Amino acid sequence: MPASEASPGTRKPIAITALRTVGFEALTGEELDAWHLIRAADPLLDSPYFHPGFAAAVHASGREVRVAVGRDGTGAVRALLPHHRERSLIRPAGWPAADFQGPVLARGFSLSPPALLTGGVRGFEFDHLIEGYADFEPWVESRRPSPFLDVSGGLEGYLGRASRSGKDNMGQARRRAAKAERAHGAVRFVADSTDPELLERVVELKRAQYAVTGAKDYFAEPDRRDLLTRLLHVRDPSFGGVLSALYAGPHLLAAHFGIRSGGVLHWWFPVYDPSFSHLAPGWMLLRELVVAAPTLGVTRIDLGRGEDEYKRRAKTGETLVCQGLVTRSPARRALRRARDSVTGAMRSSVLGPGLRKIVHGLRALSR
Repeated sequence: MPASEASPGTRKPIAITALRTVGFEALTGEELDAWHLIRAADPLLDSPYFHPGFAAAVHASGREVRVAVGRDGTGAVRALLPHHRERSLIRPAGWPAADFQGPVLARGFSLSPPALLTGGVRGFEFDHLIEGYADFEPWVESRRPSPFLDVSGGLEGYLGRASRSGKDNMGQARRRAAKAERAHGAVRFVADSTDPELLERVVELKRAQYAVTGAKDYFAEPDRRDLLTRLLHVRDPSFGGVLSALYAGPHLLAAHFGIRSGGVLHWWFPVYDPSFSHLAPGWMLLRELVVAAPTLGVTRIDLGRGEDEYKRRAKTGETLVCQGLVTRSPARRALRRARDSVTGAMRSSVLGPGLRKIVHGLRALSR
């Protein structure tokens, strides 16, 4: 890791003294350059979600992204926080599908979270804030693990670090690929496709999965489908979308659309054809990505927060992401605690439908 501008425990962080908020399109060349430089100097910001290309694509898709730009006493840009605003609430850019969040903050500097609450903004809500922002600690309400795969050295390197369960599942995936080939035709993996029809199929399968599981349909909003299309065609070496697919003969078994920056690939929208579920095609696809990692220049695959069993089995490590709300209102925080309490009860109660209405009411009050 690079040396900090102010080493923890030896010098008090330098405070951001000026903060202004502008639309993404109004950022100056100086501010965009600072964004790249700050991010490059801090390994904690290596996720593609912190690349300005992600905020740019979200903004271009039709969801306005605004950026809080912080400067120090000399006028140098030291912090940038891209976000959306909904009435009196702001949230990180890409919400609700931004799996890593937080300000792009220069090491050795301090950003006071309440400083974000200006111009009628009464709260900053986050649900995937990365660990390491000491200034945000008073507003953190919970933490959850976000698993990852260290794929340095490809499959051989991964297997040397994987748990016994991870190794077993990768072995099973290899045997199932052989079975699929015997039954359906040659197995073929495409690591990085730009086929728009394949992307449409990924969205179609994902929406079907949402319908079956009862999850909220992320792609019900057209701008979110447009976002993936835009990212698919970003071919910048430092950032872009990655569309991968696994076939057996003419059949699409599984596919995945993610984003990458440098050596980090974020596992974002994996799908599989339910008619081939007996082959566990998701594991087959993940194995192929691990094999292809050196060719793609990928050393880590972030799986994102979630309790999925395959993530627990496949991971070689995990980071923590935080949930909370920056607000000056004790009543607002009390409403959130009440909402979270009801949500927990809803998951385990036969009264779920009625409790769900209460949750929606509490959410409306907290905006």
